[in-house]
Amino acid sequence: MKYLFAAGGTAGHINPALSVANYIKKKQPDAQILFAGNPRGMEAKLVPQAGYDFVPVNVRGIKRQLTLENIGNNILAIGCVFKSSAQAKKILKSFQPDIVVGTGGYVSGPVLRKASQLGFKTVTHEQNAFPGVTTKLLSKYVDRVLLAVEEAKKYLEKGCEYEVVGNPIREEILFEDREKARRELGIGDRMCILSFGGSLGARTINEAVAGLIAWHYKTDRIHHIHATGRYGTELVPRLLKEKGVDLTGNKHVDIREYIDDMPRLLAAADLIISRSGAITLSELQAAGKASILIPSPNVAENHQYHNACVLSQHGAAVVIEEKELTQRKLCDIVEDFLNHPQKLKEFGENAQKLAIIDANDRIYQILMKLLGK
Repeated sequence: MKYLFAAGGTAGHINPALSVANYIKKKQPDAQILFAGNPRGMEAKLVPQAGYDFVPVNVRGIKRQLTLENIGNNILAIGCVFKSSAQAKKILKSFQPDIVVGTGGYVSGPVLRKASQLGFKTVTHEQNAFPGVTTKLLSKYVDRVLLAVEEAKKYLEKGCEYEVVGNPIREEILFEDREKARRELGIGDRMCILSFGGSLGARTINEAVAGLIAWHYKTDRIHHIHATGRYGTELVPRLLKEKGVDLTGNKHVDIREYIDDMPRLLAAADLIISRSGAITLSELQAAGKASILIPSPNVAENHQYHNACVLSQHGAAVVIEEKELTQRKLCDIVEDFLNHPQKLKEFGENAQKLAIIDANDRIYQILMKLLGK
């Protein structure tokens, strides 16, 4: 069997495709898998690293804000529309896939649309509660739209066929040992907070978390692990110094640039403070963690806010919009959880009720159904 994946732009689009591809390989060791993506995108690096063949499709996103730079970009983007369609046709004719799977990013558009026009089986997967422009456009053409959450269906074209399958997540998230992780980290019976704002770091989150650390670091009731991101490595220590915080000898405030052992830290944590990207939230649900979510306002169609609202509506998270985020508000919410452990437990249980932990298998079964297998 031959599978063509089209994914790109962000890790949130690429990693689900890689996860499904890996699952297909487990089920069908002889399967031929090819990825199409933007040669300038992170997929050009991540896909070959994962061991899959990669072919380029030149795409550019349209910039909505009118500036001279964006106008120039948009002219190039329009030119790429015709070029990407021709490239997609060439790839499809050459590879002859049994099915084409898109998981988002601009590259999914031309590849899946051309695949549909040429009569190939097509599936697109949407990770967010508010579908992106590409998914909305493709819903008119593809054989099946796969959704992470039920709430996304109301934004789709009427009459399109969809199924709720969840988001593919790392298996380590499901099987990490909580008690072992807490012993290794020396947490004891303290409430463990894990906070992060992405690999680059979010200034507003770093500022608010610095205030939170200043509030709790002497209490010995909280073990706090915070990832500053690349742009916060100097900012957070400076903010703490300005607040008179001395962490010398303090074993229960762990400040690092990046989290490279997320499954272990997620298992150990009681409360997560983070952005609300789709895959992050799926992992929080699978791990059964209460959360304080601060959606990024700098994403297309404010989709992180819609993602966060799903958890909030089910009593699994507290949502703070970035424009309303203050140190005092964050401290008050954490204090409420600290003083009401049953509430913290209930939020975690509610998150776990939303989890779909067999997304890879659900997606695989749908692919097999469409292929008549």
